Amino acid sequence: MNFQQLWTDALDVWGTLDQHPLLHAGLGLAVLLLIAFVLGRAARFLVLHGGRLLAKQHALRWIDDLRHNKVLHRLAQTVPSLVIQFGLKLVPQLSATAEHFLDNVALATTLLFVTLAFSSLLDALLDIYARTEHARTRSIKGYVQLAKMVVWVLASIVIIATLIDRSPLLLLSGLGAMSAVLLLVYKDTLLSFVASVQLTSNDMLHVGDWIEMPQVGADGDVVDISLNTVKVQNFDKTIVSIPTWRLMSESFRNYRGMQQSGGRRIKRGLSIDVSSVRFLTNEEEQRLTNVRLLGDYLTTKRKEVHDWNEAQGLVEELTANRRKLTNIGTFRAYALAYLQNHPDIHQNMTCMVRQMEATAEGVPLELYCFTRTTAWADYERIQGDIFDYLLAVLPEFGLSLYQQPTGRDMRVGIAGREERVERLEFEGAGRKVELEKQGS
Repeated sequence: MNFQQLWTDALDVWGTLDQHPLLHAGLGLAVLLLIAFVLGRAARFLVLHGGRLLAKQHALRWIDDLRHNKVLHRLAQTVPSLVIQFGLKLVPQLSATAEHFLDNVALATTLLFVTLAFSSLLDALLDIYARTEHARTRSIKGYVQLAKMVVWVLASIVIIATLIDRSPLLLLSGLGAMSAVLLLVYKDTLLSFVASVQLTSNDMLHVGDWIEMPQVGADGDVVDISLNTVKVQNFDKTIVSIPTWRLMSESFRNYRGMQQSGGRRIKRGLSIDVSSVRFLTNEEEQRLTNVRLLGDYLTTKRKEVHDWNEAQGLVEELTANRRKLTNIGTFRAYALAYLQNHPDIHQNMTCMVRQMEATAEGVPLELYCFTRTTAWADYERIQGDIFDYLLAVLPEFGLSLYQQPTGRDMRVGIAGREERVERLEFEGAGRKVELEKQGS
């Protein structure tokens, strides 16, 4: 059988299909679906392959973001439904009702993939924005999520209206009666959106900021700001999700100002034992004059005290009548001079050593200054070195740190008391024997 005979038989079979309209229309739809499938695969290959080639150019790096977020893939998926929409009119003996129904389904499918493509495009724009300098100070993720929500609500209305063959305005008019329900359902979302706008517009929170919010257990860096939540990675690597609206209704501490200033505050005290506070003797004053950081201070202070005492005239040689240098005041001056000459202390910021109100735990001397770095590890190292040195140098001034009695102190005290009692008893017994000898 030759090719001409096969062609003739095929035409005869096709001509007999006019007598079976359902079979004729079914075959036509099958052919249309096959064509739509083939064109869809071809469009997907061309779009994805072309996008991959273009993304290799540095100037077109944004195309790679479109590929990564499947924007091109979603657009290619609209080709089969578009082919069906425009090809239904070519299907022979297809009823008007079936054609209208299939056309609505194809249109709804096209709208669905277009919406998916637009949603993916917003994600791609967010990735592109994340590489800019502005992303370090302002996050637009909340706005993108809100835009996606609005797009999906509108797209859902249009798709449903297309499937049921009704006007979208008819469905939109019904939303007025549902507004109260929507406000109740999306209450947290609306509150979070308003809070997100306020946080962004007032420049109160950025990704990367170190914040502290004890009421929710947050103490770490902000890693993500979305429409509904703000994620904070604590320093123990746990993640805390905070509703965005809570950041506006409750207080939180942001350490960004400290990081931008270039200095981190040291505010820690030494509790001096009150019993060790006293006046300096002349020998101690002379010895401390040899301390490099105290030389000028003591020279000036001793002259000031001497002049003041001379101005008082002949008065009784009592401590209450004379001014004298104290060991705690001299140590305070030394600590301040030490901080002012420390290479890791920021000299353009507040630096002082102040004496606080005496308490049951001694006399607090508080160091208030700023380091030259804000790095946590370096800050702790500098702070530790400063207090290690000051604790070790306290005995040079005849001072001691207050410390509550420990168990060892109690044991030593009790042992000493028992030893004294035994010694007194032994001495008493010896004295008694001596008196008895004298009496005899």
